Amino acid sequence: MATNLAEFFGFRSRPADEVRTAAPKTVQRAVSLCHSLLTERGEVSGARIALEIFSLYNVMDSGLRSNFFDALASEFSPNPEAVGSAGEAYRKAPSPKTLARLQRVVDPPRQELFRRLNMVPAATPMLVALRSEILKELPRKVEWEPIADDLGHLFVSWFNRGFLELRRIDWNSSAAVLEKLIQYEAVHAIQGFTDLRRRVAADRRCYAFFHPAMPDTPIIFVEIALSSGMSAKVQPLLDPDAPILDPAKADSAIFYSITNCHDGLRGVPFGSFLIKQVAEDLGQELPGLRRLATLSPVPGFAAWLKAQPCYASVAPILANRDWVADPKLSRELERVLVPLCAHYLLRAKKGSEPRDPVARFHLRNGSQLDRINWLADVSASGLKNSFGLMVNYVYRLSNIEYNHERYTQKYRVAASTAIEALANKADPTKELVSLPGPGRLESTAKYVDGPRLSGISSGPSSKPMQTVILPVASNGD
Repeated sequence: MATNLAEFFGFRSRPADEVRTAAPKTVQRAVSLCHSLLTERGEVSGARIALEIFSLYNVMDSGLRSNFFDALASEFSPNPEAVGSAGEAYRKAPSPKTLARLQRVVDPPRQELFRRLNMVPAATPMLVALRSEILKELPRKVEWEPIADDLGHLFVSWFNRGFLELRRIDWNSSAAVLEKLIQYEAVHAIQGFTDLRRRVAADRRCYAFFHPAMPDTPIIFVEIALSSGMSAKVQPLLDPDAPILDPAKADSAIFYSITNCHDGLRGVPFGSFLIKQVAEDLGQELPGLRRLATLSPVPGFAAWLKAQPCYASVAPILANRDWVADPKLSRELERVLVPLCAHYLLRAKKGSEPRDPVARFHLRNGSQLDRINWLADVSASGLKNSFGLMVNYVYRLSNIEYNHERYTQKYRVAASTAIEALANKADPTKELVSLPGPGRLESTAKYVDGPRLSGISSGPSSKPMQTVILPVASNGD
């Protein structure tokens, strides 16, 4: 990409083998050009410098890029002495002038470098890819975190809602875009074009945000099933041979897959904008819709449970997936695992937020944790990651802002009373007792006694307590 850009502007980049022969000089040259770009005033000259930087970066191997990132971290950060001096000057004599000086020296030169690199065509996706590489290495290269933070700060502005275009994707969309869906789908893999065609059929919807700098590549996309009632199992939604429902008869829109397509845009808040905009569009197109909900995975549940004292007793049973087809054993496991899942979603934390990444995403966007569905995803990945459990998060447009603010300000989780009751009955520190005989399991304290709590669903026939019914407003909320 960088080489083609260079040729487009008449700039001759060096061959890759020549660059690799002079490896240390490659990084030195790129860093020197970065310093030059910050002092260059001419737009044409600046563009040529930026193109050469990208050309050099494009042929660096992982070792050279590591050296380049080290230089970005060490040579393009704020000067501590200048910051201290400006801060002291402002403390002694607060004024617009001393404040402006302080703001100027606190702003990392690296941010201005990235702004200037972004002046050339196709620079934006390259900077997104650069941040993706850095994020992958952060666990062992924490000193690169300021680089990722600076790019993330800029991306929040460059990818704000005003620049994003919402498009509905259907079978008539370009082949390039359809292929991107297959490539990027991260929740439920698309098994070729036959599968894809069913996912964009009449009772399905797919929407994506696009950016002018990346016109043929989705930034984030959502897949939706129109249904009668709130779906409790994902396999029927993914079945390419499933009958097609008349959209006019649907009363629910089920968001069953939301995919952020670029790791380099991690942390840029697209989700809430996408969900709200899609809800408004669906409300205008299908005024009969009364319910907007997700059917979401619980990707961290199994890993968390395996670290709890209670897991040792059920580990041998869960290791053999025959339990899925054993109705009696499945019911006993349901009594134990569903309350533990509720506990995990509400009580297990990463800092102040829920430990589960999908829960963080939807709760931050203003949803309510409404229902846990048993054996909702019996695929290999579903059983591996969550023992088949999935969750319905319900979005009510009139409550999205309220839930969002309670979560972002105080980390309050909006949850149904049934989910709260389930979580209160679970104790992951309590050992479970396996009784003799195949297909037998009981706990020292049955978490769910008597009639099944309505926060659990084993299929579409379950009637969830406090299911949120919403008039999907056509003019937003």
